[in-house]
Amino acid sequence: MKKEYLELTRLIERLHRRFLDVLRAELNRMSVKDINAVQALLLANIGEEEIVIRDLVERGYYQGSNVSYNIKKLVDMGYLEQERSTHDRRSVRVRLTEKAMGVVRNVRELEENNALALARQEVTVDNIETVCGTLRRVERTWTDYIRYGDR
Repeated sequence: MKKEYLELTRLIERLHRRFLDVLRAELNRMSVKDINAVQALLLANIGEEEIVIRDLVERGYYQGSNVSYNIKKLVDMGYLEQERSTHDRRSVRVRLTEKAMGVVRNVRELEENNALALARQEVTVDNIETVCGTLRRVERTWTDYIRYGDR
């Protein structure tokens, strides 16, 4: 099991990097040069919601300093609008601009095309659900380790 576990952890890391490469290629295809793949993914994760920055961190998408930096850059480049809460000045809500929605539409189309490409390779919904279930159990194991240590 140790050998397979180590292969899994390396594969997870490689897949994340490869997914960012796919996003980078899509941004290049769109001639979008002012944002990077991580920022495009951040926009896609925000989607059509108006969201509090803290929620992005709590959902586990990003680390606090990373998301704050990228939010600031995306606001400066016109991809996000932000608004401080009138009740809690520390709380900032963000939403996509029309410029960002164009990027997100392309990312969604890319996701759809990649899903169709998997289907053409005879990857089934059941296959994907099995992989996702296993990855959720790995995530839970790691979360338990962080919270409770080695049991």
